[in-house]
Amino acid sequence: MSQAFRSQTAKRSWGRVVEAHHDVAKPESPTEAVAILSEVANRKMSALPIGLGRSYGDSNLNPDGALIETTRLDHYIGFDPKTGVLRAEAGVSLNDLLRVVVPHGWFLPTTPGTRYVTLGGAIANDVHGKNHHIAGSFGSHVLRFTLARTDKGVLDVDPETPGDLFAATIGGLGLTGLILDVDLQLVPIRSAFLDQHVEPLRNVDAFFEIAEARAADYEHTVAWIDCTARGDRLGQGVFTSGNWAASGGLTPHDAKSGPGLPVDAPGFALNRLTLRAFNMTYRRSQLLKPRNSRVHYAGFFHPLDAIRDWNRLYGSRGFYQYQSVIPSETAREATREMLDLIARSGQGSFLAVLKTLGDRPSPGLMSFPMRGVTLALDFANAGSKTTALLADLDAIVKTAGGRLYPAKDGRMPADIFQQGYPEWERVEALRDPALSSAFWRRVTS
Repeated sequence: MSQAFRSQTAKRSWGRVVEAHHDVAKPESPTEAVAILSEVANRKMSALPIGLGRSYGDSNLNPDGALIETTRLDHYIGFDPKTGVLRAEAGVSLNDLLRVVVPHGWFLPTTPGTRYVTLGGAIANDVHGKNHHIAGSFGSHVLRFTLARTDKGVLDVDPETPGDLFAATIGGLGLTGLILDVDLQLVPIRSAFLDQHVEPLRNVDAFFEIAEARAADYEHTVAWIDCTARGDRLGQGVFTSGNWAASGGLTPHDAKSGPGLPVDAPGFALNRLTLRAFNMTYRRSQLLKPRNSRVHYAGFFHPLDAIRDWNRLYGSRGFYQYQSVIPSETAREATREMLDLIARSGQGSFLAVLKTLGDRPSPGLMSFPMRGVTLALDFANAGSKTTALLADLDAIVKTAGGRLYPAKDGRMPADIFQQGYPEWERVEALRDPALSSAFWRRVTS
């Protein structure tokens, strides 16, 4: 083993189900990162660039191979507060970036549900947020990036670069090369706060009616669903809409992380009764709040970031996250079928999020969003009982013409992946020959 790579006995996915041995390198500069890639090529190693490791399954793991962690590539290269164009190294986290740009009146064009994602990770997974119907995915706002490869050296890549390398890297899961730096177009804001509107959902049909109505007036929309409810209440929950406020100050989020969980939650704490009790209590608490209020972006976009290591809530066996998107034409019936299956299984989720995605296309060949409805849930790992439920959900998604989100996955079958991402072979053709992952080997075999 070289000085650059250190043996690490185990690297665990954010869902804490997948765990494997890796050799890990943490370059301190772009020059060192390029040198590490040269070593990977010379030694004929299998490697994978990763950021903060918030992918839930195995798309950021490379068992018995090497990982190149980019979190120390965290320098800002340039920022124009007049135009909102930012250039930064790919290891800069969204958490740190927002503390820099928000006081100047700028924000991310779209943000996932956590700030603990690097710029490189946001591109590699082409993340999206509550405003997809307006802004599209993250890749739609990337102007260019520098990409280092083991076979072609260091490349400057933008949408006009010949070939599909730009498109293959957006949503390409880090397989086309190591992103060194990024140019990103930010969006202007007049306040760090949003005007929020909260309303009840009586069932899944109400979601489709309200989502369509609110999309015309609100930039950000999302629903929390009680996935234990059945019958006429199937899909009941809370629908939240928001627009950026015109005033309130430009104070960024607190730099300090919230309290953490010192130990794993006991497995017996998660059962049918506790899930039902939590869902009922949560829905009531949300609906007791003022229907219209002004909230800081941290609470609106990233509520779970207030609890450090919240993934320990599901106990030592970990959990699976399952996120699907179903085309608009089949979304209503498929969503109803999925929620009914989950409710009957008794394996519901504390966190069930339902939202619509718009028709703005991503430049990425393997971007997850499509025009339709996406449902995201967490399932405590109960072994074969849980994987059997997920397989039944797969069948619904496949029949409805949908697809699953690689960033959230730890067990997607190859046929589901290849149906959902028909351009995967174009990405494979442009993959850096030295880069691979557990996920990629599974779904392309």
